[in-house]
Amino acid sequence: MPESYVDGVDELIEQNKYPNRSEVIRIAIRDLLVDELWGERKTSGGLPLIAQLEQMALHNTPKSSPQP
Repeated sequence: MPESYVDGVDELIEQNKYPNRSEVIRIAIRDLLVDELWGERKTSGGLPLIAQLEQMALHNTPKSSPQP
């Protein structure tokens, strides 16, 4: 698993959104099954956790500074 995903999961835990990594993974799997396999729409209208982590990874990637 990419380190950015692990960092994102740990950040969610630090923000007290989830109690531990196992719970984050359980919810991510549930959301994936709901969205991809069972075809149900989420009532929250939000992104699945995996997509949220991918977005966080993209936004938290250090940008290189222009060289003088």
